Parts: sequence; C-alpha cells; structure tokens
Amino acid sequence: MFWRTSIALIVAALLCSVSFGGQAGAKPAQQTDLFRTDPEGFTRARFPPADWPDRDFTICRLWYTSVRSERDGSGWKTDYPYSEINLLIRFSEMTAVRVSYDDAQKRPNTWVVKLTDAKLYDCPFLLASDVGTIGIKDEEVSALREYLLKGGFLWVDDFWGTEAWDQWQDQIAKVLPPEQYPIEDISAADPIMREMFDLEKVPQITNVTFWLKNNGKTSERGEDSIQVHVRAIRDQHRRIVVLMTHNTDVGDSFERERESTEYSRLFSPPGYALGINVLLYAMTQ
Repeated sequence: MFWRTSIALIVAALLCSVSFGGQAGAKPAQQTDLFRTDPEGFTRARFPPADWPDRDFTICRLWYTSVRSERDGSGWKTDYPYSEINLLIRFSEMTAVRVSYDDAQKRPNTWVVKLTDAKLYDCPFLLASDVGTIGIKDEEVSALREYLLKGGFLWVDDFWGTEAWDQWQDQIAKVLPPEQYPIEDISAADPIMREMFDLEKVPQITNVTFWLKNNGKTSERGEDSIQVHVRAIRDQHRRIVVLMTHNTDVGDSFERERESTEYSRLFSPPGYALGINVLLYAMTQ
C-alpha cells in the first residue's frame, strides 16, 4: 500500500503544472517550465566554481573520455543536464532536503566534474551515463577509488548490451578490484529499494525516441539487452558505493518528462521513485 500511495504522489506531481516550490528546501516558484530536454548548446560542461555557492545538496556529472562509441550515446554528456536538473526538482518537492539552487538561472545547481579535479571530493553524489564507452585513465584511478571509499557514491546508468557491460566492468575493475570489491546483483529486499518507495524491480526504460519509433519496444539492443540488471559494488562496511542500472535508461525518465504524455505516464513515476530512493540512500548510508 505504501508503494502505491507513494507512486501516486509522483503521478499527481507529473500531472500538475510545475512550480519549483511548496516544500521545505525548495526555492520560490520563479522559473518557467524546466521539465524539458536540452536546448541546443546547453550541453556545455558547467564545472564547479572556486567556491561552492552553498552547502545544499547537488549532483555532479562525471566527465570522462570515451574510448569507444555506442549507438544513440554521446559519452559523458548523455542525458545531461536535464536528467539531474529534473530529478533535483522532484527530489526537493517530495522530500525536505534542501537542494542547491541558482537564482540567476532559475534552476537547481548541477556540476560537471573531472576525476582529476579536487572539487570531486566536494560532490555528494556522482552520476554517469553511457559508461559502455568510458576509459578511466591511470591518473584517474586512485582519485575515484579514494572518493568512493571515503564516502562518495557513483550511479552509472544508460548502457546497453554485452559489449557495453564488458567495457564498464573492465574499467571499474581498475578502480575497485573485483577480488576485494565484487559486483553483486541487487534484490528487491535491499535497503536502496526501500528508502522512500517500496520497489519490487527496476523497469526497462528506453529513450523516448527509440520508444516512439519502435512501437513501444524498450530493449535497445534487441535480444542482447532484454534483461535489466541492477547491480552494485559495496565497501568493507557493505555500503553501496557504485550502483549500476544496465539495459535501462532511468535518466531519460527524468530528462524526457513531458516530451510525450504516454511515455511520461509509463516511465517517469517508477524512474523518479528509484531516483529519489538512490539519492536518499547516498545521503544517509
């Protein structure tokens, strides 16, 4: 019953006109509709300033070098920036968490961070998409390992099929050797699936263009991406430090909100439910 009631709150929010406000931690409603996709040119990296504007919660997008290509992917900037902007708006509306906010741009603050940047250690939450193309350089390995083992959290999403998985698995193994930090499947009983919403599974979410062009199909790599994998790497205290959502594009359920009414109705509520669970887990564990 709790799951159904909570998801209903997200559905209600999606049906209402957006105003960023109404709960503790939210800014007054000042902007027009932020729930849209990237306008052309908006994917320019927004790196952290010398001094953080505040200490409220934010999301950092991992900047990385792509060493191979994937269909429909665009490397580090895949789903950037409206995936995290929209998620932070909903997070502020549905929890009491204070979200960092840019009054001038009338939007939540989000940043792009390089692993070699000291600002990495100020990021409470790290997000990366299309990681089937990632190449983690030797000089980046120790920084990411230190960040994760000192309390950081990384969520990687939107990578499809065996080749993408193998590339990611090979690269993260340089950071967290699998003999010491094995990759595990996440069950519905895991605390990350029960933080605010009781989730029995993570649905397969495709990008809206693929969904529209393929009559509602969701497996972007056909038979090679039929099954959604929700996996994690844990530290020595059993805290999840890396969450992996493979063969699904949860970020598009945030980024593409309102681009298609039917798409949003089907995918945004469960996508946001997972996203809010993940953010709360990362903040509290």
